[in-house]
Amino acid sequence: MNARRLSLFDGLLLQVDRALRTLVADAPTPDRLSPATASTEQALSDDEKNHAAGLMRVNHSGEVCAQALYQGQALTARLHSVREDMEQAADEEIDHLAWCEERVKQLGSHTSLLNPLWYCLSFGIGASAGLISDKLSLGFVSATEEQVCKHLQSHLQKLPPQDDKSRAIVEQMLEDESRHAHAALAAGGLRFPGPVKTLMSLVSRAMTETSYRL
Repeated sequence: MNARRLSLFDGLLLQVDRALRTLVADAPTPDRLSPATASTEQALSDDEKNHAAGLMRVNHSGEVCAQALYQGQALTARLHSVREDMEQAADEEIDHLAWCEERVKQLGSHTSLLNPLWYCLSFGIGASAGLISDKLSLGFVSATEEQVCKHLQSHLQKLPPQDDKSRAIVEQMLEDESRHAHAALAAGGLRFPGPVKTLMSLVSRAMTETSYRL
């Protein structure tokens, strides 16, 4: 029996459900075990713990944005194959979402209070890109993942040297996000010009600086 094609209303209900699961409930159970479980918790000073928590809170907010971006693009994608790719990518990002949330709590802190705002903005951007074209949508994924990789690389330099648990999570995320960026281009994504990437970087910096504190 062929699967029933979802109506636009069905799709919107699914998006509301996904948003509530991302923003209100505890993070879904990841498919993969957190890379942090293989590392021993090392002693951190209060300042180091607060700093690590801030960085991991930024990473968690980035994953909230990724969920929203992919779901917005999946809702408006023209090609069924692109829609499936977006939904699959969102499912893979759930691991990162869960890992970061768990680590933030282990460090005695909380996820960003601004996550609902980041989700709404990212969903709108993703849906708008999908409405314009699948090629643009995939290109936006690739450019976004490139920005994420840069942030993760900088976090590896900024994390306390003895925070092996946070470092293990960031290293695995960096590997996954790099793969997503290349996959989006391979699927036909548009290569964004330098000025557009610079603008995206400025917007991303505003998000990271506020999420680090809030």
